[in-house]
Amino acid sequence: MPTNRAMTDLPLKDRIALVVGASRGIGYESALALARAGAHVIATARTQGGLEDLDDAVFAATGAHATLIPFDLVDGGAIDRLGGAIFERFGRLDIWVQAAATMGAEGLTPVSHADPRGFAKVEKTNFTAVYRLIRSLEPLLKASNAGRVIHVTTSVAHAPKAFWGAYAATKAGAETLMKCWADEIESTPIRVSIVDPGRMRTRLRAQAYPGEAPETVTHPSAIGPLVVELARGDMEPPLEVKFRDWSAGPGGAALV
Repeated sequence: MPTNRAMTDLPLKDRIALVVGASRGIGYESALALARAGAHVIATARTQGGLEDLDDAVFAATGAHATLIPFDLVDGGAIDRLGGAIFERFGRLDIWVQAAATMGAEGLTPVSHADPRGFAKVEKTNFTAVYRLIRSLEPLLKASNAGRVIHVTTSVAHAPKAFWGAYAATKAGAETLMKCWADEIESTPIRVSIVDPGRMRTRLRAQAYPGEAPETVTHPSAIGPLVVELARGDMEPPLEVKFRDWSAGPGGAALV
């Protein structure tokens, strides 16, 4: 990827961008950054209220509204229908940001103590939903002249820790799935980037570290410029990026 980050005022003008998990945190800030860069954002999440808050922010920043599609990622049928709905309205998809993830209601817990129903929901949200989204969205991304996929991962996918079992395993599985898919579609204009955001001020992190002072970790809005850069069709993105290294500039080992 070129190291020059100079951008036009609207580098994503008229691009169609889907953000999954857009109601808060990294997904919310990614959606807002994409909209500010000129993209039309299709925002999905479980919470209607969170999506409406995002739409208010998008309208305040751009004078245009996002397309809001509330649904739960455990609903495989809804994922299957998503592709058809996007095709009917837009005919293609240029950008897909996969930011949704969950630790489950139990949060950090020993593997042997995990509730089977809670574990199944974590697995469906973090792993199976990614497979079903790939299946639903690939034809739309192929209809773009430069499809871009940005998948948000986690460091515990590579460095698992005690009590993180369900989250770490499902996120590692989703990352592996994305890498396999990226290899399968190498001959197409679609490019996949897997982003490790590091320590960011999200609800999920607050669930894992309830005593941590929020001001000591990076606000998720900081990742917006990286998401916009990776979404650009006129740049060749890397497969793996660590936000910490990218933010350090060209001297960092950002692009793996």
